[in-house]
Amino acid sequence: MNRQIIWHKTIDTTMREAARLAAEGAAAGTIVGADEQTAGHGRLGRAWHSPPGEGLYFTVILRPQLAPQQLPLVTLALGCAVHDAIQLLCGIYADLRWPNDVLINERKVCGILTHLEGSAILAGIGLNVNQESFPAGLAAIATSLKIETGREHDRRVLLEFLAPSIDTQVNILARAGADALIRHFAVRSTYVERKRVEVEGVRGVTAGLTPEGFLRLRRDDGELVTIHAGGVRPLED
Repeated sequence: MNRQIIWHKTIDTTMREAARLAAEGAAAGTIVGADEQTAGHGRLGRAWHSPPGEGLYFTVILRPQLAPQQLPLVTLALGCAVHDAIQLLCGIYADLRWPNDVLINERKVCGILTHLEGSAILAGIGLNVNQESFPAGLAAIATSLKIETGREHDRRVLLEFLAPSIDTQVNILARAGADALIRHFAVRSTYVERKRVEVEGVRGVTAGLTPEGFLRLRRDDGELVTIHAGGVRPLED
Protein backbone atom coordinates (compact mmCIF):
# COMPACT_ATOMS: atom_id res chain seq x y z
CA MET A 1 0.00 0.00 0.00
CA ASN A 2 1.19 3.47 -0.91
CA ARG A 3 0.31 5.11 2.41
CA GLN A 4 0.82 8.62 3.73
CA ILE A 5 2.78 8.92 6.97
CA ILE A 6 2.60 12.23 8.80
CA TRP A 7 5.18 12.41 11.58
CA HIS A 8 5.46 14.97 14.37
CA LYS A 9 8.30 15.60 16.75
CA THR A 10 5.80 16.49 19.49
CA ILE A 11 2.01 16.40 19.52
CA ASP A 12 -0.73 16.29 22.14
CA THR A 13 -2.23 13.06 20.79
CA THR A 14 -1.93 11.40 17.40
CA MET A 15 -5.57 10.33 17.75
CA ARG A 16 -6.82 13.92 17.74
CA GLU A 17 -4.87 14.87 14.62
CA ALA A 18 -5.92 11.66 12.87
CA ALA A 19 -9.56 12.48 13.66
CA ARG A 20 -9.17 15.84 11.99
CA LEU A 21 -7.62 14.32 8.90
CA ALA A 22 -10.23 11.55 8.73
CA ALA A 23 -13.00 14.15 8.85
CA GLU A 24 -11.32 15.86 5.89
CA GLY A 25 -11.35 12.61 3.93
CA ALA A 26 -7.82 11.24 4.47
CA ALA A 27 -7.30 7.91 2.74
CA ALA A 28 -7.38 4.54 4.44
CA GLY A 29 -3.93 3.62 5.71
CA THR A 30 -2.90 7.18 6.54
CA ILE A 31 -0.71 7.22 9.65
CA VAL A 32 -0.20 10.04 12.12
CA GLY A 33 2.77 9.41 14.41
CA ALA A 34 4.97 11.28 16.84
CA ASP A 35 8.23 11.02 18.71
CA GLU A 36 6.41 12.34 21.78
CA GLN A 37 2.83 12.75 22.95
CA THR A 38 2.14 15.32 25.63
CA ALA A 39 -1.42 14.15 26.31
CA GLY A 40 -1.41 10.53 25.19
CA HIS A 41 -4.24 8.44 26.57
CA GLY A 42 -5.55 4.91 26.50
CA ARG A 43 -8.83 3.19 27.20
CA LEU A 44 -11.24 4.98 29.58
CA GLY A 45 -9.16 8.16 29.27
CA ARG A 46 -6.22 6.78 31.22
CA ALA A 47 -2.90 8.55 30.61
CA TRP A 48 -0.36 6.74 28.42
CA HIS A 49 3.30 7.29 29.31
CA SER A 50 4.81 8.67 26.07
CA PRO A 51 8.42 9.79 26.64
CA PRO A 52 10.20 11.37 23.66
CA GLY A 53 12.01 9.06 21.26
CA GLU A 54 11.51 5.83 23.23
CA GLY A 55 8.19 4.44 22.08
CA LEU A 56 6.17 4.05 18.92
CA TYR A 57 3.08 6.24 19.10
CA PHE A 58 0.77 6.45 16.10
CA THR A 59 -2.80 6.35 14.85
CA VAL A 60 -3.79 4.77 11.55
CA ILE A 61 -6.97 5.68 9.70
CA LEU A 62 -8.94 2.58 8.66
CA ARG A 63 -11.94 2.44 6.38
CA PRO A 64 -13.07 -1.21 6.31
CA GLN A 65 -16.61 -2.12 5.31
CA LEU A 66 -17.81 -2.97 8.81
CA ALA A 67 -20.85 -2.19 10.91
CA PRO A 68 -20.32 0.19 13.86
CA GLN A 69 -21.04 -2.62 16.33
CA GLN A 70 -17.98 -4.46 15.02
CA LEU A 71 -15.61 -1.87 16.50
CA PRO A 72 -14.65 -4.18 19.43
CA LEU A 73 -13.51 -6.75 16.87
CA VAL A 74 -11.20 -4.19 15.27
CA THR A 75 -9.50 -3.80 18.65
CA LEU A 76 -8.90 -7.56 18.70
CA ALA A 77 -7.50 -7.40 15.15
CA LEU A 78 -5.00 -4.75 16.20
CA GLY A 79 -3.85 -6.89 19.10
CA CYS A 80 -3.17 -9.75 16.71
CA ALA A 81 -1.20 -7.41 14.45
CA VAL A 82 1.03 -6.15 17.25
CA HIS A 83 1.53 -9.70 18.56
CA ASP A 84 2.70 -10.91 15.14
CA ALA A 85 5.03 -7.97 14.55
CA ILE A 86 6.72 -8.43 17.93
CA GLN A 87 7.16 -12.14 17.39
CA LEU A 88 8.56 -11.68 13.90
CA LEU A 89 10.97 -8.85 14.64
CA CYS A 90 11.97 -9.55 18.23
CA GLY A 91 11.63 -13.31 18.44
CA ILE A 92 9.75 -13.20 21.73
CA TYR A 93 6.28 -14.31 22.72
CA ALA A 94 3.61 -11.72 23.42
CA ASP A 95 0.28 -12.43 25.07
CA LEU A 96 -3.03 -10.68 24.39
CA ARG A 97 -5.23 -9.67 27.31
CA TRP A 98 -8.78 -8.82 26.32
CA PRO A 99 -9.71 -6.28 25.18
CA ASN A 100 -6.69 -4.15 24.24
CA ASP A 101 -3.49 -5.05 26.10
CA VAL A 102 -0.38 -6.68 24.64
CA LEU A 103 1.76 -8.27 27.36
CA ILE A 104 5.22 -9.74 27.67
CA ASN A 105 5.83 -11.75 30.83
CA GLU A 106 2.54 -10.43 32.22
CA ARG A 107 3.61 -6.79 31.89
CA LYS A 108 2.08 -4.37 29.42
CA VAL A 109 4.17 -3.50 26.38
CA CYS A 110 1.45 -2.05 24.18
CA GLY A 111 -1.93 -0.41 24.50
CA ILE A 112 -4.55 -0.10 21.78
CA LEU A 113 -7.38 2.38 21.38
CA THR A 114 -10.06 2.41 18.68
CA HIS A 115 -12.46 5.22 17.94
CA LEU A 116 -15.16 5.68 15.33
CA GLU A 117 -14.89 8.96 13.43
CA GLY A 118 -17.68 9.21 10.88
CA SER A 119 -17.10 6.39 8.41
CA ALA A 120 -13.50 5.88 9.54
CA ILE A 121 -12.01 3.88 12.37
CA LEU A 122 -9.07 5.44 14.17
CA ALA A 123 -6.65 2.82 15.47
CA GLY A 124 -4.27 4.15 18.09
CA ILE A 125 -1.15 2.21 19.06
CA GLY A 126 1.23 2.95 21.93
CA LEU A 127 4.15 0.51 21.91
CA ASN A 128 6.94 0.67 24.49
CA VAL A 129 10.11 0.15 22.48
CA ASN A 130 13.36 1.46 23.98
CA GLN A 131 12.35 2.51 27.49
CA GLU A 132 14.82 1.32 30.11
CA SER A 133 12.64 2.23 33.09
CA PHE A 134 9.19 3.51 34.00
CA PRO A 135 7.78 5.85 36.67
CA ALA A 136 7.13 4.28 40.06
CA GLY A 137 3.44 3.81 39.40
CA LEU A 138 4.10 1.85 36.20
CA ALA A 139 7.31 -0.04 36.94
CA ALA A 140 5.55 -3.18 38.19
CA ILE A 141 3.06 -3.43 35.33
CA ALA A 142 4.84 -2.06 32.25
CA THR A 143 7.73 -3.26 30.13
CA SER A 144 9.41 -2.47 26.81
CA LEU A 145 10.93 -4.41 23.96
CA LYS A 146 14.38 -3.28 25.07
CA ILE A 147 13.86 -4.47 28.64
CA GLU A 148 12.65 -7.85 27.40
CA THR A 149 15.30 -8.41 24.72
CA GLY A 150 18.28 -6.50 26.11
CA ARG A 151 18.77 -4.53 22.89
CA GLU A 152 17.48 -1.41 21.19
CA HIS A 153 14.99 -1.60 18.35
CA ASP A 154 14.51 0.64 15.34
CA ARG A 155 11.09 2.24 15.67
CA ARG A 156 10.88 2.90 11.95
CA VAL A 157 11.44 -0.77 11.14
CA LEU A 158 8.78 -1.71 13.67
CA LEU A 159 6.31 0.63 12.00
CA GLU A 160 7.17 -0.77 8.57
CA PHE A 161 6.23 -4.25 9.77
CA LEU A 162 3.34 -3.27 12.01
CA ALA A 163 1.37 -1.19 9.50
CA PRO A 164 0.86 -4.01 6.96
CA SER A 165 0.22 -6.43 9.81
CA ILE A 166 -2.69 -4.21 10.84
CA ASP A 167 -4.00 -4.25 7.27
CA THR A 168 -3.80 -8.05 7.19
CA GLN A 169 -5.72 -8.60 10.40
CA VAL A 170 -8.41 -6.02 9.63
CA ASN A 171 -8.85 -7.59 6.18
CA ILE A 172 -9.35 -10.98 7.83
CA LEU A 173 -12.22 -9.46 9.79
CA ALA A 174 -13.70 -7.67 6.79
CA ARG A 175 -13.43 -10.59 4.37
CA ALA A 176 -13.49 -13.78 6.44
CA GLY A 177 -15.72 -12.51 9.22
CA ALA A 178 -15.82 -12.30 12.99
CA ASP A 179 -15.36 -16.03 13.65
CA ALA A 180 -12.05 -16.12 11.77
CA LEU A 181 -10.75 -13.05 13.58
CA ILE A 182 -11.82 -14.38 16.97
CA ARG A 183 -9.96 -17.63 16.28
CA HIS A 184 -6.84 -15.62 15.42
CA PHE A 185 -7.11 -13.73 18.69
CA ALA A 186 -7.79 -16.83 20.79
CA VAL A 187 -4.67 -18.69 19.67
CA ARG A 188 -2.54 -15.66 20.59
CA SER A 189 -4.10 -15.15 24.02
CA THR A 190 -3.90 -17.13 27.25
CA TYR A 191 -6.70 -14.97 28.64
CA VAL A 192 -9.57 -16.06 26.40
CA GLU A 193 -10.33 -19.41 28.04
CA ARG A 194 -9.70 -21.16 31.37
CA LYS A 195 -7.97 -18.15 32.91
CA ARG A 196 -8.97 -17.21 36.45
CA VAL A 197 -9.42 -13.45 36.49
CA GLU A 198 -11.09 -10.51 38.15
CA VAL A 199 -12.97 -7.88 36.14
CA GLU A 200 -14.19 -4.81 37.99
CA GLY A 201 -14.66 -6.80 41.21
CA VAL A 202 -16.23 -9.86 39.53
CA ARG A 203 -14.21 -13.07 39.83
CA GLY A 204 -14.40 -16.13 37.66
CA VAL A 205 -12.86 -18.16 34.83
CA THR A 206 -12.81 -16.93 31.24
CA ALA A 207 -14.97 -18.94 28.86
CA GLY A 208 -14.26 -17.62 25.37
CA LEU A 209 -15.47 -14.68 23.34
CA THR A 210 -18.90 -13.83 21.97
CA PRO A 211 -19.39 -13.36 18.20
CA GLU A 212 -19.26 -9.62 18.89
CA GLY A 213 -15.84 -9.89 20.53
CA PHE A 214 -16.88 -9.56 24.17
CA LEU A 215 -15.49 -11.75 26.95
CA ARG A 216 -17.48 -14.58 28.53
CA LEU A 217 -16.83 -15.16 32.21
CA ARG A 218 -17.99 -18.09 34.36
CA ARG A 219 -18.43 -16.42 37.72
CA ASP A 220 -17.52 -18.15 40.94
CA ASP A 221 -21.23 -18.69 41.61
CA GLY A 222 -21.50 -20.62 38.33
CA GLU A 223 -23.35 -18.00 36.28
CA LEU A 224 -22.06 -17.32 32.78
CA VAL A 225 -21.92 -13.58 32.12
CA THR A 226 -20.72 -11.40 29.25
CA ILE A 227 -18.15 -8.70 30.00
CA HIS A 228 -18.54 -5.72 27.70
CA ALA A 229 -15.87 -3.50 29.28
CA GLY A 230 -13.45 -3.43 32.18
CA GLY A 231 -9.90 -4.16 33.17
CA VAL A 232 -9.06 -7.87 33.30
CA ARG A 233 -6.56 -8.94 35.96
CA PRO A 234 -5.25 -12.48 36.54
CA LEU A 235 -5.82 -14.23 39.86
CA GLU A 236 -3.80 -16.97 41.46
CA ASP A 237 -5.47 -20.38 41.23
